[in-house]
Amino acid sequence: MSSTIRHRPPRAASLAARLGQSRVATRIEGEVRVTAADLVDCVAEAKLKVAAVRYKVEGEVRSTAEKFKSRVSDAKAKLGDEARFIKSWIDDPRRTGSVTPSSPALARRMASFVDPEQPGPVIEIGPGTGPVTEALIERGIDESRLILVEYSPEFCELLRKRFPRATVVQGDAYALSATLAGHLPEKAIALVSSLPLFNRPPATRSALAREAFPLLVEGAPFIQFTYSVISPIPRKGSGLKAFVSDWVLRNIPPARVWVYRQIR
Repeated sequence: MSSTIRHRPPRAASLAARLGQSRVATRIEGEVRVTAADLVDCVAEAKLKVAAVRYKVEGEVRSTAEKFKSRVSDAKAKLGDEARFIKSWIDDPRRTGSVTPSSPALARRMASFVDPEQPGPVIEIGPGTGPVTEALIERGIDESRLILVEYSPEFCELLRKRFPRATVVQGDAYALSATLAGHLPEKAIALVSSLPLFNRPPATRSALAREAFPLLVEGAPFIQFTYSVISPIPRKGSGLKAFVSDWVLRNIPPARVWVYRQIR
């Protein structure tokens, strides 16, 4: 007699088991959602940080590039000025006493003897490419107060471009009264000279001072730099008192500044 074995279907999970599984699944699903949301937030935060760093780096690169362009432009201008001085010196060594413009340190020292608070024009003779002119403006002298007397037509053209509000007069500084006729509305508060005075005989240098002081207000300085150890304007019988600065070593070659005033 054969026996038949009946397979009973598996019993359904109990209600407690089903509820337990559902809670675990729900908890896991919830944790996955939280983790995914945190991941999205972290990714977004990381993107923001990357963007901020990129913006900062790009800004620094732009700033560095602008500074580099500015330095290149300054260097080109400086080389251009030196080339102009060399050409001017070759053309006429007596009128251009140096193959390089005055350094910023020397220009600032010369400008330091001009009082920007005192009203009135300032005469500059032999400005060349304008390093002392720039120092006077930095000192606080308004550009419109400057009267620049320059012999070289090329330098005059350059000065008019660089200092459009200044009065640029092409002419001979050794005939100062005639050169400034019609250009000096009132007496000046200072005269600043970069002329190579030692290229001229003592009598010519003395004559320049005698002609200059009547154009200045009482007590105004005549400011002159020199590479020499002695006064560029002869002192004997000049009726001038003088002050001389220490050596400005940051100039090629080193120079000193002489400041002359009439004895009252």
